[in-house]
Amino acid sequence: MRRTSWFNVTSLTLGFAFLYLPMVLLVIYSFNSSKLVTVWAGFSTKWYGELVQNEAFLDAALVTLEVAVASSTLATILGTMAAYVLVRGGRFLGRTLFSGMIYAPLVMPEVITGLSLLLLFIGIGLDRGVLTIVLAHTTFSMCYVSVVVSSRLVSFDRSLEEAALDLGCSAFDAFRLVTLPIIAPAVISGWLLAFTLSLDDLVIASFTTGPSSTTLPIKIWSAVRLGVSPEINALSTIMIGIVTVGVISASLISKRNAVKAQQDMQAAERGAT
Repeated sequence: MRRTSWFNVTSLTLGFAFLYLPMVLLVIYSFNSSKLVTVWAGFSTKWYGELVQNEAFLDAALVTLEVAVASSTLATILGTMAAYVLVRGGRFLGRTLFSGMIYAPLVMPEVITGLSLLLLFIGIGLDRGVLTIVLAHTTFSMCYVSVVVSSRLVSFDRSLEEAALDLGCSAFDAFRLVTLPIIAPAVISGWLLAFTLSLDDLVIASFTTGPSSTTLPIKIWSAVRLGVSPEINALSTIMIGIVTVGVISASLISKRNAVKAQQDMQAAERGAT
Protein backbone atom coordinates (compact mmCIF):
# COMPACT_ATOMS: atom_id res chain seq x y z
CA MET A 1 0.00 0.00 0.00
CA ARG A 2 1.33 3.41 -0.94
CA ARG A 3 1.77 5.87 1.89
CA THR A 4 0.00 9.19 1.55
CA SER A 5 2.50 12.02 1.37
CA TRP A 6 2.03 15.39 3.01
CA PHE A 7 2.35 17.03 -0.39
CA ASN A 8 -0.65 15.12 -1.74
CA VAL A 9 -2.73 15.83 1.35
CA THR A 10 -1.85 19.53 1.29
CA SER A 11 -2.55 19.83 -2.43
CA LEU A 12 -5.89 18.07 -2.06
CA THR A 13 -6.86 20.22 0.92
CA LEU A 14 -5.96 23.47 -0.84
CA GLY A 15 -7.78 22.37 -3.97
CA PHE A 16 -11.01 21.55 -2.15
CA ALA A 17 -10.73 24.74 -0.07
CA PHE A 18 -10.33 26.79 -3.25
CA LEU A 19 -13.43 25.16 -4.74
CA TYR A 20 -15.78 24.99 -1.79
CA LEU A 21 -14.73 27.64 0.74
CA PRO A 22 -16.31 30.49 -1.30
CA MET A 23 -19.58 28.51 -1.39
CA VAL A 24 -19.46 28.02 2.37
CA LEU A 25 -18.93 31.75 2.92
CA LEU A 26 -21.76 32.54 0.51
CA VAL A 27 -24.13 30.26 2.44
CA ILE A 28 -23.09 31.78 5.77
CA TYR A 29 -23.55 35.38 4.62
CA SER A 30 -26.97 34.57 3.14
CA PHE A 31 -28.16 34.47 6.77
CA ASN A 32 -26.57 37.83 7.57
CA SER A 33 -28.97 40.45 8.89
CA SER A 34 -26.89 43.29 7.43
CA LYS A 35 -27.38 44.49 3.87
CA LEU A 36 -23.61 44.67 3.54
CA VAL A 37 -22.48 41.24 2.34
CA THR A 38 -19.00 41.60 3.87
CA VAL A 39 -20.05 42.72 7.36
CA TRP A 40 -21.60 40.19 9.74
CA ALA A 41 -24.36 41.78 11.85
CA GLY A 42 -26.19 38.74 13.21
CA PHE A 43 -28.22 35.75 12.09
CA SER A 44 -31.37 36.42 10.08
CA THR A 45 -33.50 34.78 7.39
CA LYS A 46 -35.16 37.98 6.20
CA TRP A 47 -33.37 37.94 2.85
CA TYR A 48 -35.07 34.68 1.96
CA GLY A 49 -38.38 36.40 2.58
CA GLU A 50 -37.27 39.34 0.44
CA LEU A 51 -36.27 36.89 -2.30
CA VAL A 52 -39.70 35.26 -2.31
CA GLN A 53 -41.30 38.68 -2.78
CA ASN A 54 -38.89 39.71 -5.57
CA GLU A 55 -40.99 39.22 -8.70
CA ALA A 56 -38.09 39.97 -11.03
CA PHE A 57 -36.06 37.01 -9.76
CA LEU A 58 -39.12 34.75 -9.68
CA ASP A 59 -40.07 35.60 -13.26
CA ALA A 60 -36.48 35.02 -14.40
CA ALA A 61 -36.41 31.66 -12.61
CA LEU A 62 -39.67 30.63 -14.27
CA VAL A 63 -38.38 31.59 -17.72
CA THR A 64 -35.16 29.69 -17.04
CA LEU A 65 -37.02 26.52 -16.08
CA GLU A 66 -39.31 26.76 -19.11
CA VAL A 67 -36.36 27.22 -21.44
CA ALA A 68 -34.34 24.43 -19.79
CA VAL A 69 -37.16 21.87 -19.95
CA ALA A 70 -38.08 22.70 -23.55
CA SER A 71 -34.52 22.91 -24.90
CA SER A 72 -33.29 19.79 -23.10
CA THR A 73 -36.26 17.79 -24.37
CA LEU A 74 -35.71 18.91 -27.95
CA ALA A 75 -31.96 18.38 -27.65
CA THR A 76 -32.50 14.87 -26.30
CA ILE A 77 -34.82 13.90 -29.16
CA LEU A 78 -32.60 15.36 -31.88
CA GLY A 79 -29.35 14.22 -30.24
CA THR A 80 -30.61 10.66 -29.87
CA MET A 81 -31.70 10.60 -33.51
CA ALA A 82 -28.33 11.98 -34.61
CA ALA A 83 -26.44 9.45 -32.49
CA TYR A 84 -28.50 6.60 -33.93
CA VAL A 85 -27.79 7.74 -37.49
CA LEU A 86 -24.05 8.12 -36.84
CA VAL A 87 -23.70 4.73 -35.14
CA ARG A 88 -26.13 2.65 -37.19
CA GLY A 89 -26.15 4.52 -40.49
CA GLY A 90 -22.84 3.20 -41.70
CA ARG A 91 -21.13 5.14 -44.49
CA PHE A 92 -23.37 7.51 -46.43
CA LEU A 93 -22.89 10.57 -48.56
CA GLY A 94 -22.24 13.58 -46.35
CA ARG A 95 -21.48 11.61 -43.19
CA THR A 96 -18.32 13.59 -42.46
CA LEU A 97 -20.11 16.90 -42.92
CA PHE A 98 -23.05 15.70 -40.81
CA SER A 99 -20.88 14.52 -37.92
CA GLY A 100 -18.84 17.72 -38.09
CA MET A 101 -21.96 19.86 -37.86
CA ILE A 102 -23.23 17.79 -34.92
CA TYR A 103 -20.01 18.00 -32.91
CA ALA A 104 -18.94 21.53 -33.90
CA PRO A 105 -20.64 23.23 -30.89
CA LEU A 106 -18.43 21.15 -28.59
CA VAL A 107 -15.34 23.15 -29.61
CA MET A 108 -16.96 26.33 -30.88
CA PRO A 109 -16.59 29.34 -28.53
CA GLU A 110 -19.94 30.31 -27.04
CA VAL A 111 -19.46 33.90 -28.15
CA ILE A 112 -19.22 32.78 -31.78
CA THR A 113 -22.25 30.50 -31.41
CA GLY A 114 -24.33 33.21 -29.77
CA LEU A 115 -23.34 35.85 -32.31
CA SER A 116 -24.04 33.58 -35.30
CA LEU A 117 -27.46 32.64 -33.90
CA LEU A 118 -28.23 36.30 -33.27
CA LEU A 119 -27.42 37.16 -36.88
CA LEU A 120 -29.54 34.22 -38.05
CA PHE A 121 -32.56 35.30 -36.04
CA ILE A 122 -32.20 38.89 -37.25
CA GLY A 123 -31.81 37.70 -40.83
CA ILE A 124 -35.01 35.63 -40.81
CA GLY A 125 -36.93 38.29 -38.90
CA LEU A 126 -37.56 36.21 -35.78
CA ASP A 127 -38.20 38.33 -32.69
CA ARG A 128 -35.94 37.46 -29.80
CA GLY A 129 -37.65 35.88 -26.82
CA VAL A 130 -38.20 32.53 -25.16
CA LEU A 131 -38.40 30.75 -28.52
CA THR A 132 -35.02 32.01 -29.70
CA ILE A 133 -33.38 31.03 -26.41
CA VAL A 134 -34.88 27.54 -26.66
CA LEU A 135 -33.62 27.16 -30.22
CA ALA A 136 -30.17 28.41 -29.26
CA HIS A 137 -29.86 26.12 -26.23
CA THR A 138 -31.10 23.18 -28.27
CA THR A 139 -28.44 23.88 -30.88
CA PHE A 140 -25.46 23.85 -28.55
CA SER A 141 -26.64 21.15 -26.11
CA MET A 142 -27.75 18.62 -28.75
CA CYS A 143 -24.12 17.65 -29.41
CA TYR A 144 -23.59 16.68 -25.76
CA VAL A 145 -26.63 14.40 -25.87
CA SER A 146 -25.36 12.86 -29.10
CA VAL A 147 -21.98 12.07 -27.54
CA VAL A 148 -23.54 10.42 -24.47
CA VAL A 149 -26.04 8.34 -26.44
CA SER A 150 -23.46 7.38 -29.10
CA SER A 151 -21.15 5.94 -26.45
CA ARG A 152 -23.97 3.66 -25.30
CA LEU A 153 -25.06 2.64 -28.79
CA VAL A 154 -21.50 1.66 -29.74
CA SER A 155 -21.43 -0.99 -26.97
CA PHE A 156 -25.03 -2.11 -27.58
CA ASP A 157 -25.54 -5.80 -28.36
CA ARG A 158 -27.35 -5.79 -31.69
CA SER A 159 -28.24 -9.47 -31.35
CA LEU A 160 -31.06 -8.37 -29.04
CA GLU A 161 -32.59 -6.33 -31.84
CA GLU A 162 -32.11 -9.18 -34.28
CA ALA A 163 -33.90 -11.54 -31.90
CA ALA A 164 -36.83 -9.12 -31.67
CA LEU A 165 -36.97 -8.88 -35.48
CA ASP A 166 -36.92 -12.68 -35.76
CA LEU A 167 -39.89 -12.83 -33.39
CA GLY A 168 -41.95 -10.63 -35.70
CA CYS A 169 -41.29 -7.10 -34.47
CA SER A 170 -40.97 -4.32 -36.99
CA ALA A 171 -37.84 -2.16 -36.99
CA PHE A 172 -39.68 0.60 -35.13
CA ASP A 173 -41.12 -1.82 -32.54
CA ALA A 174 -37.68 -3.36 -32.01
CA PHE A 175 -36.25 0.10 -31.35
CA ARG A 176 -39.16 1.09 -29.09
CA LEU A 177 -39.37 -2.14 -27.10
CA VAL A 178 -35.74 -3.31 -27.02
CA THR A 179 -33.23 -0.60 -27.93
CA LEU A 180 -34.78 2.41 -26.26
CA PRO A 181 -35.28 0.80 -22.81
CA ILE A 182 -31.66 -0.38 -22.81
CA ILE A 183 -30.19 2.98 -23.81
CA ALA A 184 -32.66 4.85 -21.58
CA PRO A 185 -30.04 5.59 -18.85
CA ALA A 186 -27.84 7.27 -21.47
CA VAL A 187 -30.82 9.21 -22.85
CA ILE A 188 -31.78 10.37 -19.37
CA SER A 189 -28.18 11.33 -18.64
CA GLY A 190 -28.11 13.34 -21.86
CA TRP A 191 -31.33 15.10 -20.90
CA LEU A 192 -29.97 15.99 -17.47
CA LEU A 193 -26.74 17.27 -19.00
CA ALA A 194 -28.64 19.41 -21.51
CA PHE A 195 -30.91 20.68 -18.70
CA THR A 196 -27.89 21.67 -16.60
CA LEU A 197 -26.17 23.40 -19.51
CA SER A 198 -29.31 25.40 -20.23
CA LEU A 199 -29.73 26.44 -16.60
CA ASP A 200 -26.10 27.56 -16.41
CA ASP A 201 -25.82 29.34 -19.76
CA LEU A 202 -25.18 33.07 -19.77
CA VAL A 203 -23.24 33.90 -22.94
CA ILE A 204 -25.52 32.41 -25.60
CA ALA A 205 -28.67 33.50 -23.79
CA SER A 206 -27.40 37.08 -23.61
CA PHE A 207 -27.21 37.17 -27.42
CA THR A 208 -30.59 35.54 -28.08
CA THR A 209 -32.77 36.87 -25.26
CA GLY A 210 -35.40 39.56 -25.57
CA PRO A 211 -36.63 42.30 -23.24
CA SER A 212 -39.42 40.11 -21.81
CA SER A 213 -37.48 36.84 -21.52
CA THR A 214 -34.64 37.42 -19.09
CA THR A 215 -33.16 34.20 -17.73
CA LEU A 216 -31.92 33.79 -14.19
CA PRO A 217 -28.16 33.83 -15.01
CA ILE A 218 -28.63 37.07 -16.96
CA LYS A 219 -30.67 38.56 -14.10
CA ILE A 220 -28.03 37.59 -11.54
CA TRP A 221 -25.22 38.96 -13.72
CA SER A 222 -27.06 42.25 -14.17
CA ALA A 223 -27.67 42.52 -10.43
CA VAL A 224 -24.08 41.65 -9.51
CA ARG A 225 -22.75 44.41 -11.76
CA LEU A 226 -24.51 46.87 -9.46
CA GLY A 227 -23.20 45.14 -6.34
CA VAL A 228 -23.79 41.80 -4.63
CA SER A 229 -26.95 41.89 -2.56
CA PRO A 230 -27.94 39.46 0.23
CA GLU A 231 -30.86 38.31 -1.94
CA ILE A 232 -28.37 36.93 -4.48
CA ASN A 233 -26.62 35.09 -1.65
CA ALA A 234 -29.96 33.62 -0.58
CA LEU A 235 -30.80 32.59 -4.14
CA SER A 236 -27.39 30.99 -4.59
CA THR A 237 -27.78 29.12 -1.31
CA ILE A 238 -31.12 27.69 -2.45
CA MET A 239 -29.54 26.55 -5.72
CA ILE A 240 -26.62 24.96 -3.87
CA GLY A 241 -29.09 23.18 -1.58
CA ILE A 242 -31.10 21.83 -4.51
CA VAL A 243 -27.96 20.55 -6.23
CA THR A 244 -26.69 18.97 -3.00
CA VAL A 245 -29.98 17.17 -2.38
CA GLY A 246 -30.03 15.97 -6.00
CA VAL A 247 -26.47 14.63 -5.85
CA ILE A 248 -27.05 12.86 -2.53
CA SER A 249 -30.33 11.38 -3.74
CA ALA A 250 -28.73 10.14 -6.97
CA SER A 251 -25.86 8.59 -5.01
CA LEU A 252 -28.23 6.82 -2.63
CA ILE A 253 -30.39 5.53 -5.47
CA SER A 254 -27.34 4.31 -7.39
CA LYS A 255 -25.97 2.59 -4.29
CA ARG A 256 -29.33 0.95 -3.56
CA ASN A 257 -29.62 -0.29 -7.15
CA ALA A 258 -26.09 -1.70 -7.00
CA VAL A 259 -26.83 -3.52 -3.74
CA LYS A 260 -30.10 -4.86 -5.16
CA ALA A 261 -28.36 -6.08 -8.31
CA GLN A 262 -25.70 -7.82 -6.23
CA GLN A 263 -28.36 -9.47 -4.07
CA ASP A 264 -30.26 -10.63 -7.16
CA MET A 265 -27.06 -12.08 -8.60
CA GLN A 266 -26.30 -13.93 -5.39
CA ALA A 267 -29.88 -15.24 -5.25
CA ALA A 268 -29.59 -16.44 -8.85
CA GLU A 269 -26.31 -18.21 -8.07
CA ARG A 270 -27.82 -19.93 -5.04
CA GLY A 271 -30.83 -20.98 -7.14
CA ALA A 272 -28.55 -22.42 -9.82
CA THR A 273 -26.69 -24.50 -7.28
